[in-house]
Amino acid sequence: MKWGLINNFYSISYLNCRDSLLCIMKLGYLLRWMIGVFQANCKTTAMGIMPHRDIDRALQLTLSLDIPFWPQLPHVSYYEDMYAQFSQHFPGIIVDEENSRLIFETSRFEKELEDYSLKMEDPEVFALNEKYSVVYHRFLEEKLDEHSAVRGQLIGPVSFGFKVADENKRPIIYNDNVKTILYDFITRKINVQYRELKEKNENAFVWLDEPGLSWVFSGLSGYSDVQAAKDYRSFLTGLGSIRALHLCANVNLSYLLEIGVDLLSFDAYQMQLMPKGYADSVSRFINDGGIICWGIVPTDSDNLSVHTPQSLTDLLIEYWNVISDNTGLSLKAIASQALLAPARCCLKNIGQVGASDDVRPDKVEEVDLSVEEILVEKAFKYLKDISEILKNEFNLTI
Repeated sequence: MKWGLINNFYSISYLNCRDSLLCIMKLGYLLRWMIGVFQANCKTTAMGIMPHRDIDRALQLTLSLDIPFWPQLPHVSYYEDMYAQFSQHFPGIIVDEENSRLIFETSRFEKELEDYSLKMEDPEVFALNEKYSVVYHRFLEEKLDEHSAVRGQLIGPVSFGFKVADENKRPIIYNDNVKTILYDFITRKINVQYRELKEKNENAFVWLDEPGLSWVFSGLSGYSDVQAAKDYRSFLTGLGSIRALHLCANVNLSYLLEIGVDLLSFDAYQMQLMPKGYADSVSRFINDGGIICWGIVPTDSDNLSVHTPQSLTDLLIEYWNVISDNTGLSLKAIASQALLAPARCCLKNIGQVGASDDVRPDKVEEVDLSVEEILVEKAFKYLKDISEILKNEFNLTI
């Protein structure tokens, strides 16, 4: 194994960028983001993962939102899982489809790295082929240029690095040599996906799914929030798409808003109240041109069944009032730079065993839907209703 390859990767990777470069890149991307790109104005989108088994039905649902996305459907195939999709061509990885898991072997990584380095300038190495997502390619066949924007997604490096472990059950995020390749690899995959989506819609973007960023605050994680922020700020400078991040787990909102992203999507419903301590960070982020996607509609039966679109709208405005009252930022300014989404995906209902009648869509077709599918479809309906309420409340244009 020629470990000099690792050093070459490290010297040219985005992990070595200085803070001044980050500032320059941030200004450049924000200017590109603000010129000729859609206005947020409480438009709707959702996280990529969906519980559906019917590809056509899932696509129909995503295309019904203001900003559609290609759905990740792990119940269709293990290759539709967000971790499996990322793994294609990553050195050292074996996909164990039968047991629905990824295996990483250090010796295999060392053996495959040199060949990978010879191919890394080929965009096809980083493209998502039909084996790893037939749904993605079906999405690309749709007429997407009529939408204000379209979105893709990919698992983030921190989450993948924590999830996948080596033969000693040690997460690969702890191996500096592997981590260097990991950050560079995902940069290239995102940029390829962005270019493919941009061919279908000028205002395409890709966000990173990063539940792992909630784990870096644990003293037991071995990869601290300080190190993660440093790595992330440098990594983000290499993205051609706007720098967008999605997090369904519990959040440190100020940390995420200050990590260098242009768009942040998070589970807002789980907060139940907006801490005053977050107000300044939110205000600065919005004043700098950032967009926040508020995940306000719960997707578990216990919580969804006790809410209406109006009650969830009221909850969201309560959050915004805390920000406005403590910073002077107007509610309309917050709403104009807000997107709306369900709070989380729903592969397994964490509420009641079954979905009661009051969480079913108003018009359920005679099809065999799982509890989770019913909940997600109801959440999408609520989402559209909330969007209309807020657009009317703040006189937002489409």
